[in-house]
Amino acid sequence: MGVKILEWLKPFIAVIPEVAKPERKIQFREKVLWTAITLFIFLVCCQIPLFGIMSSDSADPFYWMRVIMASNRGTLMELGISPIVTSSLIMQLLQGAKLIDVGDTPKEKALFNGAQKCKVEG
Repeated sequence: MGVKILEWLKPFIAVIPEVAKPERKIQFREKVLWTAITLFIFLVCCQIPLFGIMSSDSADPFYWMRVIMASNRGTLMELGISPIVTSSLIMQLLQGAKLIDVGDTPKEKALFNGAQKCKVEG
């Protein structure tokens, strides 16, 4: 029964991108370039405010952490990785409670991992 629930997600899993193994050795200069681009995106996202978050003049307990991370209160990066961790936790709880059944085959494990990604996106 559980695998059938995961089978419903197959059409959605097909459109979620995956990171493929590199076909060649990545040069150090290219790694540095992509690191700089990622850092720039991170710094921009630290300045984009979240919709619906009101700024307040109250004390900010994370002030010094925000200084180190170059972030502002109520920004996009304040969400962090919590959506990813939460979706993984929910999927593993469902599997542990035997509400979804995941076998040992690579196909079923890939389907379970894809379902976790769908949960994050949704």
